Amino acid sequence: MVYNSIRPGQVWLDTEGKRIQAHGGSLLYEDGYYYWYGENKEKTTGKDSIWHWGVRCYRSSDLYNWEDMGVIIEPNTEDKRSSLHPTACMDRPHIIYNQVTKKYVCWLKIMTIDGPQTETVLTADHLLGPYKIVREGIKPLGMSAGDFDLAVAPDDKAYYYFERVHSETICADLTDDYTDVTGYYSTHFPHPLPPYVREATAHFVRKGRHYIITSGTTGYYPNPSEVAVGDSWHGPYTVLGNPHVDDSSETSFHSQISSVFKVPGKKDLYIACADRWLPNRMDVLYKDCERACSLYADPDTATNAEKQKELKALAEKIPFRESLGIGVDTSVADYVWLPLKFTEPDKTHPQGQVLIEWKDKWCIEDYE
Repeated sequence: MVYNSIRPGQVWLDTEGKRIQAHGGSLLYEDGYYYWYGENKEKTTGKDSIWHWGVRCYRSSDLYNWEDMGVIIEPNTEDKRSSLHPTACMDRPHIIYNQVTKKYVCWLKIMTIDGPQTETVLTADHLLGPYKIVREGIKPLGMSAGDFDLAVAPDDKAYYYFERVHSETICADLTDDYTDVTGYYSTHFPHPLPPYVREATAHFVRKGRHYIITSGTTGYYPNPSEVAVGDSWHGPYTVLGNPHVDDSSETSFHSQISSVFKVPGKKDLYIACADRWLPNRMDVLYKDCERACSLYADPDTATNAEKQKELKALAEKIPFRESLGIGVDTSVADYVWLPLKFTEPDKTHPQGQVLIEWKDKWCIEDYE
């Protein structure tokens, strides 16, 4: 099938007619091609304990039709202790290029259900690999580190934005080789507990201003996004609110943004790249997740029969294990790519607004 538009939420096939498997993904532009890479979920059917099958990459000249370039970071099927073993919860690969070392540097989030979340760092001489692990089991700044983004400044200094698990957002300076943190960092958006803690951090720069889009913490069940803006890499950031206008479900159009891509050659086209992780569970609404979290956090729930009854009913609607991606088929997850819209500052919105409007389909050519 040949595409001539982007169709958010619909099945997206590669040039061989197979589902695109680049979840929690990001885009790079190099030598006239767009490269889209992400978690390869082709074997994550929920029937066993396989969480990923490495990192897969696709190439396109038009952002519509994608050629499968293969698995660029292979799973380690031999060593169950490896962070690349298929049963390890590897999420959200991010790759940046170091102009000084001439290396591509990839960071991976490695999640455990009960223990700390860590990072694995790999490097390669070429975007498509092969990649070699240079650091594993990192707890950046001694913290349990969740969803993140990487960004490189014009002066080649790099930054690492991550969720300090169930606490706050951290912006940390990276070392010159981009494989570790220096120790200098700033903190943002503190919250006491899920679902209000921010995750799925996506950073981008527009007209010298820094934007961060995040989601709340409700696992694979989507929730309202939040956009914030600041004047420097470390902020401070001012929260602008939920960019998804006319989204009565409060689920960011049933998706979670993983990255924002500025399209080269276009005057002001930024694409919010999101996953619809559970397309078959769009009946789950944020208000139920929010209420369940509040009941979990409420110490009175343990002795209040009515609250226990309500929590049990909610747990049947929004199973906890399913929210974590356990036992669900994410090989059929879809993508929701939508353009960002920017408004100028006014009395009501002194910082301006960032908006994401629903479109059944849209074309790159419609933008300057």
